[in-house]
Amino acid sequence: MSYMGHRKFLPTGHVFRTWKKAFDGKQELEMPPSPLQGEELLEKLNKVQFHLGKRKLTSKKRKGQREKSDVASSEHQGPWKKKSIFFELEYWKHLALRHNLDVMHIEKNVSDSLLNTLFNIPGRSKDGIKSRLDLKELGIRANLHPQVVGGRTFLPPACHALTKVEKQSLCSSISNVKVPEGYSSNVSDWVDMSKLILSGLKSHDHHILIQHILPVSIRSVLPKKVRYAITRLCLFFKSLCCKVIDVTKLENLGLEIVEVLCYLEQFFPPSFFDIMVHLTVHLVREVKLCGPVYMRWMYPFERYMKILKGYVRNRSRPEGCIVESYIVEETIEFCSDYLSEVTTIGACPTRVNSEISKGSRGVSVCGVSRADREEAHRLVLQNIDEVQPYIEEHFNWIKSNNPTKARNQKWVQDEHYRNFSTWLKKKVYAENCESPSNVSNTLLCISRGPSCDVLKYQSYYINSTKFCTKDRDKSRKTQNSGVMIVARAFQISSSKDKNPIECNMSFYGVIQEIWELDYSSFQIPVFLCDWVRSDNGVKDDELGFKLVDLNRIGHKSDRFVMASQATQVFYMSDPLDARWSVVMTTQAKDYANQEHNGDDLMISEQIHQITPPPIDVTVGDDVVSSRDDGEGLWVNETIKP
Repeated sequence: MSYMGHRKFLPTGHVFRTWKKAFDGKQELEMPPSPLQGEELLEKLNKVQFHLGKRKLTSKKRKGQREKSDVASSEHQGPWKKKSIFFELEYWKHLALRHNLDVMHIEKNVSDSLLNTLFNIPGRSKDGIKSRLDLKELGIRANLHPQVVGGRTFLPPACHALTKVEKQSLCSSISNVKVPEGYSSNVSDWVDMSKLILSGLKSHDHHILIQHILPVSIRSVLPKKVRYAITRLCLFFKSLCCKVIDVTKLENLGLEIVEVLCYLEQFFPPSFFDIMVHLTVHLVREVKLCGPVYMRWMYPFERYMKILKGYVRNRSRPEGCIVESYIVEETIEFCSDYLSEVTTIGACPTRVNSEISKGSRGVSVCGVSRADREEAHRLVLQNIDEVQPYIEEHFNWIKSNNPTKARNQKWVQDEHYRNFSTWLKKKVYAENCESPSNVSNTLLCISRGPSCDVLKYQSYYINSTKFCTKDRDKSRKTQNSGVMIVARAFQISSSKDKNPIECNMSFYGVIQEIWELDYSSFQIPVFLCDWVRSDNGVKDDELGFKLVDLNRIGHKSDRFVMASQATQVFYMSDPLDARWSVVMTTQAKDYANQEHNGDDLMISEQIHQITPPPIDVTVGDDVVSSRDDGEGLWVNETIKP
């Protein structure tokens, strides 16, 4: 079964409706079908007959015995059989009235079909000799029709098929990906470099692959139009699964997926468009009716089913095992609430108690230079609430003592950075001598500055996130050293600009060292990072990707960042240019908040803005569906006349 003809879901004046050769050889004049109401869907299902169980008959004798036993069981259990059918009809009625599509399985099956077709895996690819014969029967894409040469059949290379070099590039790009700890399974285990295929992916692996890794890994393979269509399909799923949904942008998102499917119809064979690919058209409508995806997909249910399956020890009595183990666990958890120093079942004590606060791996006491310590201390002063009134007072003090330079904002800012810590120490000391009750212990410790020695960590847990230094990441298969921060910064047009503009800017960097400053009564963690230059080290891709050059280091006088304010990111090497890296955002796991049990997938909270390239109307209706640099496929089957 093939579900083609997605042009009918486009607006009436869309240019794709008039194209013929690029699709099925006809213009599209039909309108999209109206969605069925619950009662209409139930009416269609009223005549459906249900056959419970599976039958495997090996002989006529066994078949006769089965028929006699079925008759006997139906006579003996007639009312129960009618009751089971009644429950099934009620289930279908409930399903018809609710009508909720599972995005997890749709995403998984679309990703699996896409990978099998791109790698052209025999027996699993949607492109084969039967698909090419379908093209011949439909009278479209004559350059892809099978060609008989001798006793063999040659299938010309399609534009969506990867060459051997492109397979090596794609597999190498995926195998070299390092993700943060807990982000997904080991990505390198998906890749088989000897066979040049991806295998062994679970449902969540497909989720991570299609939404995050695949759009970056295919940047250097496939023709441009095919690559853009696949990338837009991946970004559609990423936008659909965001936690924050902008209702005003759902209409554009619905039009986006229809355009993407129309592009895919130009390049992929009709057999590619099975029911799972087609159901993506209806996912935006599901969001309008049912709300965000992450609150209703199958991940938490599938994971809990795994827990229940683990309770089964006697396979002949699975229900009894599950009930017995569940009752025992509930009893122990209830009793543990009344015992001191006992952790409840299901919560990992190391993560709940350690990761939210801090870790102590690779800790050492080190002495640092005074300049570095003052730079870190200056950062702390700028981010303490009790110090904020003194910052404004210090700015006014600088302007009043230097009236001739007060208009030069850059000079005032630099003067504030140089002298604020010394000025604050004297100011707080004077206030403490006059009225000690008005000066808090926190403010007094902050004004005195940190200890000369600092604690240095190789890894640190804060805000439910694990951060590591760059040196620690080199010997591991995970990447926890990437950070990003959005901060207020001054933008200047040149070195002579005396009136910079203050605005929010995003800064990207890599953690080099993790410090813990000791202020006698409390400690404050900070990260020493190498920050990418904001002028020529960061750029935006035409599809919305953020690219950084990690070798272009800037902001050398402002290297520190508060550990509590840092956001973890990771970097993927750009296959187009190894000098650049693509920034991939993550989301911390909230182990402390027990209300979000099913919300533990690494999904970016930011809505990914899809910026599709304009439709190339100069190409017109004649879209090339094959490639000259591709590799065809020889099959031993002969075409029957």
